[in-house]
Amino acid sequence: MSDRLVIIGGGQAAFACVAKLRALNDMRPVTILSREASYPYQRPPLSKKYLLGEMSLDRLMFRPVEWYAENAVEVMTGVSAVSVDRMSKTIQLSTGESLSYDKLVFATGSAPRNLPEALTHGLSGIFTIRSFADADRLRPHMQAGKRLLVIGGGYIGLEAASVARHLGLEVAVIEAADRILARVAAPTTAALFRDIHRAHGVELLEGVGLAALTGEAGRVTGAELSDGRHLDVDLVIAGIGAYAEDALARAAGIACGNGITVDAYGGTSDPDVYAMGDCAEQAWKGLHLRIESVQNAVDQGENVALNLTGAREAYRPKPWFWSDQYDVKLQIAGFNPGYDETITRAGTREGASSVWYFAGAELIAVDAINDAKAYVTGKKLLDGGRTTGLRDAIADPATDLKSLI
Repeated sequence: MSDRLVIIGGGQAAFACVAKLRALNDMRPVTILSREASYPYQRPPLSKKYLLGEMSLDRLMFRPVEWYAENAVEVMTGVSAVSVDRMSKTIQLSTGESLSYDKLVFATGSAPRNLPEALTHGLSGIFTIRSFADADRLRPHMQAGKRLLVIGGGYIGLEAASVARHLGLEVAVIEAADRILARVAAPTTAALFRDIHRAHGVELLEGVGLAALTGEAGRVTGAELSDGRHLDVDLVIAGIGAYAEDALARAAGIACGNGITVDAYGGTSDPDVYAMGDCAEQAWKGLHLRIESVQNAVDQGENVALNLTGAREAYRPKPWFWSDQYDVKLQIAGFNPGYDETITRAGTREGASSVWYFAGAELIAVDAINDAKAYVTGKKLLDGGRTTGLRDAIADPATDLKSLI
C-alpha cells in the first residue's frame, strides 16, 4: 500500500489542492493525472483572450513546469484513469499501468454537452469550448466575414458571440428557452445583455431551437430552425451546458447524484476518497447542486487539502462569478436559485447598473454590470452574513451603498 495522494483531473481544483498542501508543509507524495497534454492552466480565458489570440498557453499556466518538480508533485499528462478498484486502492491507467493510492481525490470537472448525432449528422465545423485544444481547433475558423451560429444563450455562448463579433464574423445566437440566461439570471439582466448583443450586430433568436444542421461535402453549411427558418452558416459553436464527469466514480461504486456527492468536508461515500470542483455535488442552503465556478474550485480544493491534513474544517461556499462580453464586465456575488424579487439600481457611472436578488426578505445575490461598487458591497454583505433588513435601503436610489457595509 502507498501513502500517495492521487488526484484525477488536472484543472483549477487540482492545482489549488496541491498548492495548499505544500503551503501547509504537507509533503506526502502527490500524483496528478491530467488527460490533457498540459499542466494545470486557467480555463476562463479560453473563450475570451485565448481565443482572440491575446493570451498564450504559457500565460494560462498557474505555475511554470519547474514548480511541480520543486514541490515534489508528479504530473502525468496525456494519461487518463480507466478504472478505480477501491478494495485494492489501485487505479488502472490508459497506459496499461496501475497506480496505488492511500487517498484519492476526484477533480474531473465537467464536460460540455454535445449536440446529438441526429442533429449533426457527423458534419465537421461544429465546436465546443472546454480545453485549450478545443480553442486551438476553433481559432483558425474564426475569420472575418464567416457566418457563425451559436447554439445556447448562456454565458459561454454569449461570450463566444462577443469574441466572434470582435473578430468580424457574422453571428446568430439561438436559445430554445423563452429568453437568454434563463437558468442563471433575472429577466432584467437578460434584457440588458440582449440589447448589448443586438447593438453589436448579433442576430439573437429566443424561443427558437435547432431542428437540424445541413451540410455539403461533410461540412456544415446551414441550420434548420424549429420555427421553419433556414440560416446559412460556416461554423457552429454549441454552448448548451455541461455535465459532471462522474462516470469513473459511479463505476467504482461511489455515491453520485448530479455529480459526485460530497459532504461538508469534501468526502465521498468512501472515507478515503474526496471530490472537488465542478464534478462535486454539495449541499448549499437546502439545495444539492454543483457550483461551476473558479471560486468554488479554488476554495473547495483548498478545503479538501486542509481536511486531508486532518483539520476537519467544513466548507462554506461563498459563490462569485464573472463574465466579460464586449466592454461589459458582469460580476456576480451569491447564488440566485429561489429568488422571488429583484431590485434594479442605476450605478454612479454611465452604463453601470446592478440587479439585487431577494428570497423573501433575504438578499441572496447581486448582478453588477460595470458596477464594481455594487459588486463589492453585495459580496461583503453576503460573505458577512448581513442579508436581511436591506431591501428598502437597496430599493432607494438615494442610498449610498457604502453605508450598508
